[in-house]
Amino acid sequence: MRIRILLADDHDVVRRGIRALLETHPGWEVCAEACNGREAIEQTKKLKPDVVLLDVSMPLLNGLEAARHIRKESPRTEILMLTMHDSEELAREVLEIGARGYLLKSDADREIISAVEALSHHKPFFTTKISQMVLQGYLKPGETARKSKPARSILTARETEIVQLLAEGKSNKEVADTLQISVKTVETHRANIMRKLNLASFSELVRYAIRHHIIEA
Repeated sequence: MRIRILLADDHDVVRRGIRALLETHPGWEVCAEACNGREAIEQTKKLKPDVVLLDVSMPLLNGLEAARHIRKESPRTEILMLTMHDSEELAREVLEIGARGYLLKSDADREIISAVEALSHHKPFFTTKISQMVLQGYLKPGETARKSKPARSILTARETEIVQLLAEGKSNKEVADTLQISVKTVETHRANIMRKLNLASFSELVRYAIRHHIIEA
């Protein structure tokens, strides 16, 4: 079965390692690579791959936000989230976004072939721990609504993008240029973000971004 795969991770060595694993499988082709979330979205728009592998923590736009865009741009493309964090909250966000796969990077060498194989047939794939959570009913329909929403969900998608860029050290002007909006709009968003999150300083904003996996420490 021919499967076209887009691989998005900001570390060259990780992309090379995963690509080598994937291309041992007959008929599988890594049709493109991306080093940040925005590039992953653009490549998906252009190439419409069967499966996208997205690192959760990437610069400019993290994997979760990139996945939201990809689901809208290419609904038939399946998404496998790659992460270093085995987190229930993160798993809930992955499911809410509509990604069918969640794989720890530490398990990639053993399970990535099985994960992509499952997704290529539009079947879900999760780490053992997350699968157990699903079986125990933690993530059954309606359960996520009863659980408290992740703290980052109080922000809009655009606000989350701005938090990431600011926390990565971008100036208001650089954020405006990246998002193709005015500096004044960035300033307004920034003020709203600080108010919504009840933050008093930029360092608190950075800590928030790290705590909620918007950027890596």
